Amino acid sequence: MREPRYPRQARGRGHDSFHRPEDDPPGTSRLFVAVPVENAVRAAVGELMARLAGEGASIEERASGQPRWVRVEGLHLTLRFLGATPDVRQVELAEAVAAAALDSSTFPVALSGGGAFPNPQRPRVLWLGIEEGAPQLNSLAGRLNGQLVQLGWAADERPLQAHLTLARTDGVPGADEAARRLIEAARDLRLSWTADRLVVYKSVLGHGPSRYEVVSEALFARN
Repeated sequence: MREPRYPRQARGRGHDSFHRPEDDPPGTSRLFVAVPVENAVRAAVGELMARLAGEGASIEERASGQPRWVRVEGLHLTLRFLGATPDVRQVELAEAVAAAALDSSTFPVALSGGGAFPNPQRPRVLWLGIEEGAPQLNSLAGRLNGQLVQLGWAADERPLQAHLTLARTDGVPGADEAARRLIEAARDLRLSWTADRLVVYKSVLGHGPSRYEVVSEALFARN
């Protein structure tokens, strides 16, 4: 079996300390573009998250002193975070995403192994690694970046560090133990599906983990 493609332990996307973002300006939505995780894989990852949370703990609620687990139904591989975006730009954004999908083929993605940013000793984010599909995700992110630049978005020069975020643990007592248990539990894990679309999501803040609403989606043109 090939070695999993783990994100580099470096500063970059997904490594910042958690804080509740300020409310976005009126007429804007907090958007990002991602490859969704297939239903059966989401369910399996959700079971893993529940085991890691432990008996009596809920991954559905944001309890004090506990990891802030992502919503299982919203599991995804982020390609580009756009932040507060004027609602009037959603149509052209959807067209840009469709153009990137038009030049893309379906490809297999496999999750295997776990880790933490910036490191397991002082973890802020718990994640699953990408064993298969990382090169295609990087190419897809590059095509998407090119389409967005044409519409006036700033180029994202940072290399994509593909991973599946499970929880944020900064400020959580015993977070290093949570990271250790994840690494052990995910050592022999392998979950795979076929990536076949890009989705523009809207992040909705509120009680508990953020909810992600689908704004638009585009299937890859080639199978």
